[in-house]
Amino acid sequence: MPRIALHCSHEQIAPSRLLQSIARAEQAGFQGGMSSDHFAPWSVRQGESGFAWSFLGAALARTALPFGIVNAPGQRYHPAIIAQAAASLCEMFPGRLWIALGTGEASNEHITGERWPSKTVRTARLRECVDIMRALFAGDEVSHAGHVIVDRARLWTLPETPPQLLCAAVSEETAAWGSTWADGLATVNAPVEHLRRMLDAFGDDGRKVLQVHLSWARTDEEARKIAYDQWRTNVLDPPVCWDLDTPEAFDAASAFVRPEDVASKVLVSADPQRHVAWLQELASLGFDDIALHHVGQELDAFIDTFGEHVLPELS
Repeated sequence: MPRIALHCSHEQIAPSRLLQSIARAEQAGFQGGMSSDHFAPWSVRQGESGFAWSFLGAALARTALPFGIVNAPGQRYHPAIIAQAAASLCEMFPGRLWIALGTGEASNEHITGERWPSKTVRTARLRECVDIMRALFAGDEVSHAGHVIVDRARLWTLPETPPQLLCAAVSEETAAWGSTWADGLATVNAPVEHLRRMLDAFGDDGRKVLQVHLSWARTDEEARKIAYDQWRTNVLDPPVCWDLDTPEAFDAASAFVRPEDVASKVLVSADPQRHVAWLQELASLGFDDIALHHVGQELDAFIDTFGEHVLPELS
């Protein structure tokens, strides 16, 4: 069975509380952590956006868990800076960090004032960033002129083993492209047949990570309310979710989303055994890690309930 991790959503919860939650999750039997990396939340209602890399250092120090982060180098982040941050974490916490690299969303990247490029350009830019980061991890001095500019960069503090660089993908096309450069694949819950095609497109080699959005509460009605309140802005499919640039724009675009629409993206149930069945089906596909993202802003009861009733069924 895969390792079960807790996803830490900085868009919804302050980093001090997430730090308490990941420590609680480790005690409850979760086997890893996963972190988002946003400059802005998806909606005004979510209302948070802590700096993920500050949190990662604290979370790795406080727990013994491996951790992953989803990151988009190339605009808001220079790839040499992400390589330096990752190398330092791997030097302090060997073998415990992986990074899922994607092309990003305008809601985070527009802050630089640069034009938001086309998906084709963003894909080419990401590929350049991957090569730059790998060369830096190898100890090379790097200069590069393309979608990204690098001038004589070198990492002076290097870990024995660099982090795994995964491809963050939601389409078969991107998964197939990622198989040409990535150490693994990271994706989100979707219909099982789509996930099978994604895994086939990437191939057998490498780490496979699945992030699962779910909503649990004491009653089904409460679980539905939580999912609708917190995650209805996240049912918007690409390219809309890539190109909207403010939380207010996401809120406006989701004004006509219905509660039943959210259920197509979030596993909603008050019954832990229903979640066990869903997760067992997803685990059977062959993922190495499944990161559970309870889309609510209160995690204690979720962590305790899943630690007692769900994780033992998945071990």
